Amino acid sequence: MDEEMKQFSEDLLESVRQMKQGKAARKTAVSVSDIAAVRNKSKLSQAEFAKLMGVSVRTFQAWEQGKRSPSGAAVTLLRVAEAHPRLLKELVSSN
Repeated sequence: MDEEMKQFSEDLLESVRQMKQGKAARKTAVSVSDIAAVRNKSKLSQAEFAKLMGVSVRTFQAWEQGKRSPSGAAVTLLRVAEAHPRLLKELVSSN
């Protein structure tokens, strides 16, 4: 085995040891937008939530990603959804 391959093998084994000990080289944190948090709380898909909001899935995705902002009426509906997530589930099941 050449020297480069030997070093690679040793580094790989050391990485495995560190993983087993719970030592991470880096951690990734994903932040969720407020709109996505409201939707997640209601346990609805983007398509279901967008339909209830009366917007396209693409528009709703743009809201969740922070590319666009909902209008005044949509903001009010989002507040209702945040306060009463069960109400949305009832609306979906009645459709």
